[in-house]
Amino acid sequence: MGKPDTRSIDREISKTTRKLEAVRRGEMWPLTSAERRAVIGALAGGSYRVLRGKSAGRQESRLDSLSSSVETRLTAELTALHMERARIVREAAAAKAKRKSSGWW
Repeated sequence: MGKPDTRSIDREISKTTRKLEAVRRGEMWPLTSAERRAVIGALAGGSYRVLRGKSAGRQESRLDSLSSSVETRLTAELTALHMERARIVREAAAAKAKRKSSGWW
């Protein structure tokens, strides 16, 4: 057996990294439906208040806290994927060491 097969987990890691970068740029495609609804609600509420000549500070803070929670979620997801990849590599190395030690010599 050669190297451990980590292609699928590597693909998920790169996908999650792209999502995290997109969220930091302010894009909405990586958000879940609940997060999208919250963003649209805050934008609509803020727009209405600005139209009426009032401050939209509460809606701005909602947007900031929502973006930080999305970043936290994606960072945790990325950390879990890295840990899973490390576990796969570690198990493959242990299996290889066991095979080598049970050799003829």
